[in-house]
Amino acid sequence: MANIGFIGCGCIAELHARAYANYDKARLYAVCDAEEDKAESRRKQWGAEKAYSRYQDMLEYPNISAVEILTPYDTHEAIAIAAAQAGKHIACQKPMTLNLASARRIKDAVDKAGVKFQLTEIYAHYPPIVRAKQLIDAGAIGEPAGMRFDYVASPRGGWDVPPSTYQQQTRIAGLGYGLETFDHGHHEWATVWYLLGDVARVCAWIDSTDGVLDTPATVMWKHKGNKRYGACDFLFADDLPIPTRYYSNDELYHIVGSRGILQINRGTGDLMDAPPVSLFDGRQWTHFGDMETDWGQAFVNAGRHFVDVVTEGVKASLTFDEGYEVLRFALAVMESARRRREVYLDELEHPFPSIVNLLRRRRERKSCIVAPRTPRFGWLGGDTDKYAPQAEPLTASLIDRFDGSAVPDWQCVISLTLTGLPGNGTRRYVFHFDCGRLTVGTDASPEKTDLSVEIDAGLWAAILLKKKRIEMTILQGKIKYEGRAEEGLYLKKAFHF
Repeated sequence: MANIGFIGCGCIAELHARAYANYDKARLYAVCDAEEDKAESRRKQWGAEKAYSRYQDMLEYPNISAVEILTPYDTHEAIAIAAAQAGKHIACQKPMTLNLASARRIKDAVDKAGVKFQLTEIYAHYPPIVRAKQLIDAGAIGEPAGMRFDYVASPRGGWDVPPSTYQQQTRIAGLGYGLETFDHGHHEWATVWYLLGDVARVCAWIDSTDGVLDTPATVMWKHKGNKRYGACDFLFADDLPIPTRYYSNDELYHIVGSRGILQINRGTGDLMDAPPVSLFDGRQWTHFGDMETDWGQAFVNAGRHFVDVVTEGVKASLTFDEGYEVLRFALAVMESARRRREVYLDELEHPFPSIVNLLRRRRERKSCIVAPRTPRFGWLGGDTDKYAPQAEPLTASLIDRFDGSAVPDWQCVISLTLTGLPGNGTRRYVFHFDCGRLTVGTDASPEKTDLSVEIDAGLWAAILLKKKRIEMTILQGKIKYEGRAEEGLYLKKAFHF
């Protein structure tokens, strides 16, 4: 049985302690709090063996194999480094720390000591969010396109938060770390990362309520390596009672995919009179209610997962590197609001961030299709006639590029006419798509087509050779088409244009 020590016995520690009640794999062996009376009170309440007022003393005790750091996050670095040096495995409450340099110092200590580290992010253990993740990974909504969520906080409702908790929160907020967008926001940024992956860039507007609370706020982001986007609002409703047993806030998540929509209707509170998770697959809604929706259960799940990390060697729910990525996201939100511009996460670790930002924006601006522009040196690469001889063999090879798994339900007939072939010839191809299968004919005139396309052979070959982008060709009016243009989206997906 693993012996666990708590460093910090404040309000949130009550929820963490639930993980060790009547649990046969681990026990809460010792507690520590700077307030000696509180530490002793918690020891009695939770049945721990020992109580300390100095974490240094607790870390010297050999019977303790791991600690949970539950103190304000501006104290995490010193405690985590001391715990690592004492050979204790570490579960560190979110946010990890104040900045990336501090985080790297923690990592150095953890790596040198060879101890295990888990960033405790309970939203990655909250059953409705876990179920949503499982559905996304199973392909229930197809390829995720993006997400948005709404967060609302209120002074009315929820549990009674001790004045000392508010004092330490406002103290750190005074350093420029938002109560909502950074402290609580870590939950949201971790959820975004957990569901849809790493983030590349962020744009944030953060206002204030009474000069203290960092609301209203709007944050937008783009994920790394794909075209997934997201957006959220942080709002404060000062006269809205929020039904909850915990903090008086709640959030609603909405994730859209290529063939489905997913909604998470439960967060910290119980605002929505709806099942915790709902899925629309294009035909009907399916509602999932067979799960624990008590927010406190996430703390139990997180604590017991940490025990498995320590005793069985399973992967931490958020490893150091994953937690570091979420911290970069959270800091980029702050930096974007401060600088009044879009921020790339990579620039946070560069000595000349503004230069990185400028170069990235210049490079990525080329992909924007909504801004009017006159290309300089437009004649360069404009002649595509030289590619015309390749048009027919490239078209014939399309069947080898076809990915039926990308369009398993697609049924469509598309006619493609190539003009300007060598000798001024033309040729028609007819593509029959039938639920993941493809047949191709030539020169036949089908009785019915869903989409008919006519294009110059050289231009078509340039597109297939990736010398030209099909989107720009359409915008320039160089492709003639009749019928259901929306079928082109499936065409692009089927051949990965």
